[in-house]
Amino acid sequence: MNHLYYGDNLAVLRDHIPDDSVDLIYLDPPFNSNASYNVLFRSPTGDQSAAQIEAFDDTWHWGDEAETAFQSVRNSGHTDAATMLEAMRSFLGTNDMMAYLAMMAVRLIELHRVLKPTGSLYLHCDPTASHYLKILLDAVFGAGGFRNEISWRRSSAHSDTKQGMDRLGKIRDVILFYTKGKSWLWNPQYSAYNPEYFENEYRHKDDNGRLYKETDATAAKSGGDVSYEWRVKRRAGEATRWQADVENEHLNPQEGWDYLAVPPYVGRYWAYSRANLEAFWHAGKLVHRETGMPRIRHYADEMPGVPLQDDWGDIQPASGAERLGYPTQKPVALLERIVAASSNPGDVVLDPFCGCGTTVHAAQKLGRQWIGIDVTHLAIGLIERRLNEAFSGVAYKVHGTPQDLSAAHDMFARDDTTKKEFEKWAVSLIGAQPWRAGKKGADGGIDGRLPFGRTNVALVSVKGGKDRQRNHIDQLRAVIDREKADIGVFLTLHEPTAPMRAEAAGAGQFQIDGFDPVPRIQIVTVEQAMALRERAVKIPLARADTFRKPAREEDATRQSRLDL
Repeated sequence: MNHLYYGDNLAVLRDHIPDDSVDLIYLDPPFNSNASYNVLFRSPTGDQSAAQIEAFDDTWHWGDEAETAFQSVRNSGHTDAATMLEAMRSFLGTNDMMAYLAMMAVRLIELHRVLKPTGSLYLHCDPTASHYLKILLDAVFGAGGFRNEISWRRSSAHSDTKQGMDRLGKIRDVILFYTKGKSWLWNPQYSAYNPEYFENEYRHKDDNGRLYKETDATAAKSGGDVSYEWRVKRRAGEATRWQADVENEHLNPQEGWDYLAVPPYVGRYWAYSRANLEAFWHAGKLVHRETGMPRIRHYADEMPGVPLQDDWGDIQPASGAERLGYPTQKPVALLERIVAASSNPGDVVLDPFCGCGTTVHAAQKLGRQWIGIDVTHLAIGLIERRLNEAFSGVAYKVHGTPQDLSAAHDMFARDDTTKKEFEKWAVSLIGAQPWRAGKKGADGGIDGRLPFGRTNVALVSVKGGKDRQRNHIDQLRAVIDREKADIGVFLTLHEPTAPMRAEAAGAGQFQIDGFDPVPRIQIVTVEQAMALRERAVKIPLARADTFRKPAREEDATRQSRLDL
């Protein structure tokens, strides 16, 4: 079963994820060195929206939460991690970086706990903190658990030198690859050939037009079953290429062949065992040149590509139709490569900072089970839409957010006195942005903001209590006049009264030339929003900051093709 959790990933890991239950973990935790990590929306012009969601705005600063995380590591029993974190605090002090490392350390300990002995972890970060994170991972997983530091080119070359940049351009991210046990699951991966290499190497054609290259059949030193007799010379006057007769040819002497004891040259041996060379022989993959020595024929259409190295410059950043509007969205191909390399179909993949859901998308596509965790209602709603639009019949369970009207009432009743969590969840149903990131404090009657067109905006007011008065609509009408907004949406947990509906109708309509008019004040119940989502609000133009629909995955389970 696939699971999507709303909430702090530390609490979810501790409360819901058992020991040794996950095959693969990928995490791309936000860090305040790059503010865009925290931004869920941008304006139509590409600037950060004034109503952006900064889910981790208060997380990576030293305070009570960071101190609690630090002490939790000290008391965890994981002495190596505690010792290393104490050393880091002695060096760094109690600054933002130290807060980040303390918050990450306590989570890495939990991630190590839930990972199977054969499992792998990939931590995606930028060079600002990668060196500190590697030291932490060494402490948690043991230095022997380190496998690779992978470079991924997150952007093309920068041209900031003309603007006075006095350093090298920063275009790469770091992915730290660790394993938990002494043996781990690994499926070799390959990248596409460089076109110039392909053209130079695969320059031969057989009688059927198949491209191939030739390689030497000998080696410089012994390494197993490599010293034996083999056909090395053709009869005088015969063609140098020869196709074996599978029925008749073997190692028995045949007329016209000379047999030489190995090594054929002083100090050289065969590069393949007798069985492998026999297989090449019977498959017609031996080519005898003028010297009489055999060479191996490798067909281009049978070669998987270049064995994958630790520099992943062949995967481009998410762009074009794949780009959904999430500023730090990673390309699906990047996550597919990680999922394919370190898990098998049916295995469990976990992303504790799942953002816009690229990891769960890749896991679903390749037939893995998955667990995603995020701390924003908006991200959870985005992932649900993404999965349902990209896959047919996808099955998953959502935890931590209401799934029916009674659960919505329960959430409102259990929320604290400010009701901010309920409000953030409610506005996420219709794809709106929580006002001022949903932070506590005076909101001026605005709980959400829904941009549309290039400059238009609808403001959202959420009402969860049973007290429903006509003056609530009057207040919303005054708010949209004050803010010079175009539309007001009154999102209510309970059915509106007749006077409220009448007052809303009296506000008139909003119209743009060429489009049908829509009500200027729209009353939407939470029940309607849960059923219709974004379609519950009527707007004449396309939404500005909401995410685009992903392409339909018609050919699930197949890894994306990467061609240079």
